[in-house]
Amino acid sequence: MPLSPLIQSDEVIVVVDDSRDIYNLFQEFLGRQGFTVLHAGSAAELFHLLQTNPVALTLLDIELPDRNGTEILAELTIHYPDMAIIMITGTADLQTALYCLRLGADDYLTKPMSLADLNRSITSTLEKRRLVIDNRIYQQKLEATNYRTQFLHQLNLKMNSAYLSSVELDDVLQAILVGITAGEGLQFNRAFLALFDEKHQVLQGRLAIGPSSREEAGRVWEEIKAKDLHLNDIIENFKNSQTDANQQVNRIIRELSVPVTDTSHTLLCACAKRKSILVEHGQSAGCPVTPELMQLLWEDTFIIVPLFSPSQSLGVLIADNFITQRRITEEDITNLEIFASQASLAIEHSYLYTNMLHKMQELEAVTQELENNKDRLVEAERYAAMGHMSAQLAHAIRNPITSIGGTARLLSKKVTDPVILKFLDIMAHDAAKVESTLEDLFNFIKEKETNKSPQPLYPLIRRSVMLLY
Repeated sequence: MPLSPLIQSDEVIVVVDDSRDIYNLFQEFLGRQGFTVLHAGSAAELFHLLQTNPVALTLLDIELPDRNGTEILAELTIHYPDMAIIMITGTADLQTALYCLRLGADDYLTKPMSLADLNRSITSTLEKRRLVIDNRIYQQKLEATNYRTQFLHQLNLKMNSAYLSSVELDDVLQAILVGITAGEGLQFNRAFLALFDEKHQVLQGRLAIGPSSREEAGRVWEEIKAKDLHLNDIIENFKNSQTDANQQVNRIIRELSVPVTDTSHTLLCACAKRKSILVEHGQSAGCPVTPELMQLLWEDTFIIVPLFSPSQSLGVLIADNFITQRRITEEDITNLEIFASQASLAIEHSYLYTNMLHKMQELEAVTQELENNKDRLVEAERYAAMGHMSAQLAHAIRNPITSIGGTARLLSKKVTDPVILKFLDIMAHDAAKVESTLEDLFNFIKEKETNKSPQPLYPLIRRSVMLLY
């Protein structure tokens, strides 16, 4: 059975021995097994090959022209931990063998050796190496899955424990974008978010996150991991550490504006179909790719995932590997759709909260208007009662005053006594003053004509209905 599946297709085996005959023997045998075999006649040649080739296994002779194999072994195990090493020597020295194994060698063979022994040693060494690498990859995936699960759980708690205002929504969406681009998250290089406007007429760019280099992405996520930051910590950490690269990708996404009438646009096609669209090298199977979108993103390979609720489309998530150019797999798409579902929940939650606030504000305004109208009605009733009483009082006083004033004026024309005439003039004058005051009172309480003007009917009906529902 060929042994080559135990290593990657681009990996090689290096034979380090100053004897060309030994190399030819190993090369012929390993070549039949499907391996690519290279030769290094010295330690210097070995280190040169390690700089230019991915080496899976080194067959290292202890006696080399320029350096001792045990010295090289100590360096190799430190700088190339994923490389398997089998030591080869012409002397059967147990102490040397144990020393090499303690330094990190995977096996130890003595010359001459049978091909069966060589085959058995290489097989077990590569199988052990494969298991170690697979176990590490599995552990990394397990840690990433565990972190993503905790991250999504914290998002759920955030959305279920409190309503999301527009500011809090931006915070949660930023945290989701961090998870999409994080090393322990989905490992995309960049993530963009676009949402429909309030009237659902334009798909507008909202947020974006992305490093300027792979190293920066790793640094940000390692800091989050080292500090054991939770969702609120990640949100705060992100707000306090906006990099130039993040500002750059945010400038890109804010230039995105797609009217809903442009139904042929790739983003609107994804929203209409409620299906993820993978664009590879400017081509996609589901929808035509808009050239302006690729120009805006400076990238022709990316994934579009729609955001939607049961009642409406909310927007899209866009993710790519702009820096590393790593291929987007089906697993990547599935994981991104999980994050997209959380983003959809957060957006819908925020919209419901915003609508509830608007309803509460309208209801408070209607309630306040009812209170004001009630006060005006009570005040009007009081004024009406006072007017009615005033009218009765004025009518009751007016007739006697008129009689007194008229009699005084009539007597003043017939009386000649100066003293009596003086008193009659005073009575007539005061009676006239009282009559004038009563006339003013009558004019005040007289009902005025109602001033009618056209009024909008819809706000009145809306406020009335709000009182019932």
